[in-house]
Amino acid sequence: MTRLSGFRGSRRRRPVRIALAVSAALAVAAVASAFHQPLRELDPSARQASSEVAGSEIIGIRTFEAPTDLRVDADLEYAVAEDGTVLTLDVCRPAASAIAGSNAAVVSIHGGSWARGDKANSDWRKVCLWLASEGFVAASVNYRLVPDAAYPAQVDDVAAAVAWLREPDQLERFDLDPARIGVFGGSAGGHLAALLGTLGEGPLDVGSRVAAVAELSGPVGLGLPELDADAASDWLRGIVGEFLACEPGTPDEACPQAIEASATAHVDPTDPPFFIGHAESEVVPLAQSQRLADTLGASAVEVELAVVPGDAHSIGILDEGLRERVAAFLHAHLG
Repeated sequence: MTRLSGFRGSRRRRPVRIALAVSAALAVAAVASAFHQPLRELDPSARQASSEVAGSEIIGIRTFEAPTDLRVDADLEYAVAEDGTVLTLDVCRPAASAIAGSNAAVVSIHGGSWARGDKANSDWRKVCLWLASEGFVAASVNYRLVPDAAYPAQVDDVAAAVAWLREPDQLERFDLDPARIGVFGGSAGGHLAALLGTLGEGPLDVGSRVAAVAELSGPVGLGLPELDADAASDWLRGIVGEFLACEPGTPDEACPQAIEASATAHVDPTDPPFFIGHAESEVVPLAQSQRLADTLGASAVEVELAVVPGDAHSIGILDEGLRERVAAFLHAHLG
């Protein structure tokens, strides 16, 4: 299978299987057609598309009110996966009057246990609009979901979205700077954002490399020793097992994808700066984020860890104060 430009295999296990690349995103569609692979839309049901922020409480990103002059280009096709799934994203842009020169982009990755969520549910549409209000071109992506697709489908998909943004047509269409593409994610989307940031080595302006990572509440260390050390709940072990297609409690030797899919296993000094946000007592153990921050710091990668009180999860903690911190981080590293 074709690797993504700039990516590398795990130092500890077999190479990570990354299927879609800058050129491969188009080649995959041709291969699928040649084998008469039927195309299918990724169209989550209402339940599947729901936000990972439970309930109706007005917290986190729900406190954001979007300006009315932002622009949204919905349901743009960015790739066709090898199984025939048509992958789409929404682009949220600043008002035309606010554009001056080339733009930085941020790929936004929804959460939902890798099994649900949608780029355009009310919470993640607000994320997209918030990023646009900060002057970024935000690309809110859909990716294949468990159980129809297990790892590495999800990281293949979000990597293909970054590669798509770097295609000449998109650079011209959205007036993008290919060296200023970052990623933001929450929960399972935080995991994918962190993995996208740590896979690969070398320059951050080619292929599917990103120049900055901001992630909230990501379960970023999926190996059994890490889950045991963090006293991970049965719920977390269960969704990790479904994502990896391994029974919960399977030793890493029998489930090597647990390490392949762990951002903590791939950190090196060429990785981009990270912002990591986490609540003190939420459903994903705080130790997951602390360990990733420590690992990044040990490799001299710039990292900011923001621990907030309470038990809210993912973009449920993205209130005005944290939005200001994340935006300042993205502006500092993407311009």
